[in-house]
Amino acid sequence: MINFGIDRLLQDASLRKPLRGRRVALLAHPASVTTDLTHSLDALAACADIKLSAAFGPQHGLRGDKQDNMVESPDFSDPLLGIPVFSLYGEVRRPTAAMMDSFDVLLIDLQDLGCRIYTFVTTLRYVLEAAAQHGKSVWVLDRPNPVGRPVEGLRLRAGWESFVGAGPLPMRHGLTMGELAHWFVSTLRLDVDYQVVAMQGWEPASAPGFGWPLGERTWINPSPNAPNLWMARAYAGTVMLEGTTLSEGRGTTRPLELFGAPDIDARALIAKMHALAPQWLHGCRLRECWFEPTFHKHVGKLCAGVQIHVEDAAYDHDAFRPWRLQALAFKALRTLWPDYPIWRDFPYEYERDRLAIDVINGSEVLRRWVDDPAAQVADLDDVTLPDERAWVQERGEFLLYR
Repeated sequence: MINFGIDRLLQDASLRKPLRGRRVALLAHPASVTTDLTHSLDALAACADIKLSAAFGPQHGLRGDKQDNMVESPDFSDPLLGIPVFSLYGEVRRPTAAMMDSFDVLLIDLQDLGCRIYTFVTTLRYVLEAAAQHGKSVWVLDRPNPVGRPVEGLRLRAGWESFVGAGPLPMRHGLTMGELAHWFVSTLRLDVDYQVVAMQGWEPASAPGFGWPLGERTWINPSPNAPNLWMARAYAGTVMLEGTTLSEGRGTTRPLELFGAPDIDARALIAKMHALAPQWLHGCRLRECWFEPTFHKHVGKLCAGVQIHVEDAAYDHDAFRPWRLQALAFKALRTLWPDYPIWRDFPYEYERDRLAIDVINGSEVLRRWVDDPAAQVADLDDVTLPDERAWVQERGEFLLYR
């Protein structure tokens, strides 16, 4: 039986004892729920020994009020609790001095997806830095990394930090939010009073969830387009589609599990992917499909596409490489149609001077590999494998769950 950090805090009065007499704030989102599906804010408000003074919401809001991507949320007052709810994805992304003055201890209860680009990782860094600056305490109520321990992708290069790149992490980092907090405090040399309320019973190597307690805990969307575990497994690759002209399935019922466009031949694309690098396609199945987005890119147009299936017996947790799979799709597209306008040039997560695909990857390395007709599959491995090996070694001292 698994216990998340929020459940342990609610069940064990001795854990809550240091909070007595202190003003407590909560940073949470829609997936911040207890084992009985009570939202963490409501559960904490029901504790007589906890004095809630404020709440914070990350991207998409405390209650999940914003459906589409990159839509800001306003501050508001909670109508039931009468406390301020501050947005960290609105007028500001770093908490202000006034916001920090509203509490003594900040509880962070955020379900992550195990991917560097998920903005909750950056929000975690920003609030830790603010807590160090203002002398506040931070408690991370830990939750599973739903995609477990695998590591994949290029590490973010120096100078490429952004709201989707909080530091030199690979795309799939394999850490929980609590473990990431340890890493941030150590690498940023933060003088901050913080602790992690660890989970009990998390087994990231265990089937069938391999990180997520499948069949034991309900999946709640941590963001509106994160509808299930299968999306989470594919996300470290499919998130790169946000920097392209291809639809990532927003406006469909399976966002970020599929991709396509009205003007591609999906069957030919899959065949070319198998021809170029079949070793990058292990652990999943690809299926040609058709879809019509109801909003976002290619809205109302019939798209030929590819769906990545990781929900059946073909799924191999250790073999599946979503970042390489999606990179391969770009390479196959460029090989088949050299002039296809893959890269989308638009303001992305407050970055206006760099291509979105480069912001997402934390460097220009992947895009240049795709666009170079002489670049081979092995060339991307040559630069990526050292990054992955170095990260596996570096993260070792921060693992809380062995």
